[in-house]
Amino acid sequence: MEAEVKMSSETTISTAQRRKPWVRWIKLLLQSKTGTVGFLIVSLVIFVAIFADVLAPHDPASNNLGDMLKPPVWLDGGSQNYILGTDNLGRDILSRIIYGSRVSLLVGVFSVILAGFIGIIIGLISGYYGGVIDNLLMRIVDSFLAIPSILFILVVLAVFDPSILVLIIVIGLTNWVTYARVVRGEVLSIKEKEFVKASKSIGTNSLTIMLQHILPNILSSFIVISTLSVATTIVLEASLSFLGLGIQPPDVSWGGMLTDGRNYLATNWWLATFPGIAITITVLGIIFLGDWLRDVLDPRTQVKK
Repeated sequence: MEAEVKMSSETTISTAQRRKPWVRWIKLLLQSKTGTVGFLIVSLVIFVAIFADVLAPHDPASNNLGDMLKPPVWLDGGSQNYILGTDNLGRDILSRIIYGSRVSLLVGVFSVILAGFIGIIIGLISGYYGGVIDNLLMRIVDSFLAIPSILFILVVLAVFDPSILVLIIVIGLTNWVTYARVVRGEVLSIKEKEFVKASKSIGTNSLTIMLQHILPNILSSFIVISTLSVATTIVLEASLSFLGLGIQPPDVSWGGMLTDGRNYLATNWWLATFPGIAITITVLGIIFLGDWLRDVLDPRTQVKK
């Protein structure tokens, strides 16, 4: 009986220990007003993007010239069928904003993942080995920094047909240098720590040291930079779509909606205003969440328990 009670208590303790980190993160999040707001905004955008098929009241690509340029429901001439109004082709603004969130998140998240993957590999190798390898890789980084990223993106998109995959690849290939430099700096510091030297002294191979000892210690910086990079990437995708070099119809993007509405700002302001608000709120939410993550993960500004 005592053994069963002991096993039960041990199980309860282990379960509590597993839950404790999550409880701590929730408490830290609730202690930060901006972090909480950012988390709620990002969660809402992700939810809308995942369930766009269910949430959108209309087909975002369906033209209805009989209902073109209808104002939002609260203005004279508005219709309950189109809460945020319609564009110059009679397409529902709300439905297009909902579907546009998918493109923004896909491009923002996956281009950052690609850039981070390349940057971590190059930063780890460069910082760990140093010497000739470090000099060679850093000169490659410098050469990429010498090329204006927006110019490189415009050239590539002018050659290849713009699509979500092409945007992810080209943006990822232009943003990895930031991660490489940050990771290299972190590795240069961490590789001098005693636990790394101890691993070398017992014959642990370099790949194991980099992946098991150094990489976990740089993930916090990587997460913070990645979170903030998603916000800038969303703005970049919207800018490219605004210039006509991003996502092409019939696919929907917030930048493309801004392009469609720029000629109607004086008379039909809602065509460009609501997509612009969606971009602003999403980017602010990601920035708020990134600032909170920086405060929590950065040892120099870590939130007190």
